[in-house]
Amino acid sequence: MIETFLFILNLVAPVFLIVGVGFVLKLFNMINDDFVSLSSKIVFNVSLPALIFTEVSNLKINELIRFDVIVFVYAGTLISFLFVWIISKRIKTPTDRGVFIQGSFRGNFAIIGLALILNIFGKSTLGKASLVLAFTVPLYNVLSVIALTIPLKKEKRISAVSSFIEIIKNPLIIAVFLALPFSYYHLSIPFFAVKTVNYLAALSLPLALIGIGGFMKFNEVKNEIMLTVYSSFLKLIVIPFAATYIAVLLGFRGDDLGIIFILFSCPTAIASFIMAKAMGSNGKLAANILLITTLFSAVTITLGLFVLKLKGVI
Repeated sequence: MIETFLFILNLVAPVFLIVGVGFVLKLFNMINDDFVSLSSKIVFNVSLPALIFTEVSNLKINELIRFDVIVFVYAGTLISFLFVWIISKRIKTPTDRGVFIQGSFRGNFAIIGLALILNIFGKSTLGKASLVLAFTVPLYNVLSVIALTIPLKKEKRISAVSSFIEIIKNPLIIAVFLALPFSYYHLSIPFFAVKTVNYLAALSLPLALIGIGGFMKFNEVKNEIMLTVYSSFLKLIVIPFAATYIAVLLGFRGDDLGIIFILFSCPTAIASFIMAKAMGSNGKLAANILLITTLFSAVTITLGLFVLKLKGVI
């Protein structure tokens, strides 16, 4: 049992230690807010799409795509969203309610999730996870817009056309669509292009994790502490436990179950803070939820993977 726990810990710890490195670098003024902002743009627009393109293009997509996993993730996300929405009706402040909803259901699967999957399951599973991510990103974006606008009575400002355009312009979605022909038709890519894309891809996860650490600010966490705790509890314990338990009952095993567990147990995404500020909601509450879920997910994810490994289902 101890050996299994240490095995899981050794796989999970490096991901969160790199986040810690980012925090220490910020603490000693070796990086600043401008670095975090610019590096996040590089990761989102260049290096992470390169990683996803690399993994998806190398997949035998007609053999490995698992629509049952994608359907489960969609159903689980929608049910989680509705569950949190119902709970949030007790929150009277509109600027808090949308942030609470988004912080409770939207996970950082693109960065924390992919890094964990690479460490735990290897590159062979990273491609499958990238496809799941590609399907999940549009759903996250649509639900986040709903969560942040309706409580503020801005639903009339939602434009279906502009929302659709923003989704298809997402660099992660573009990377998947560009990679699909190479995957399906087994097209070869010139060696120099492969090396270039691989260099960019290798940059994505370490740089993104350092950026998360640099973003973390402890001095403001005392604000809205109760809403932060409730949202973090839902994000890290209630939703992952329910989703994983149902997935096990439905017969998911191995890396498919691992993808499901990690997707639902990831800490809140940085995009939730960015969207909250941009749409006039409570940015400080969004930052608090992001910080607390990132910190404590190191514990909850480690324990969750340990239990799943102990039960022999992953």
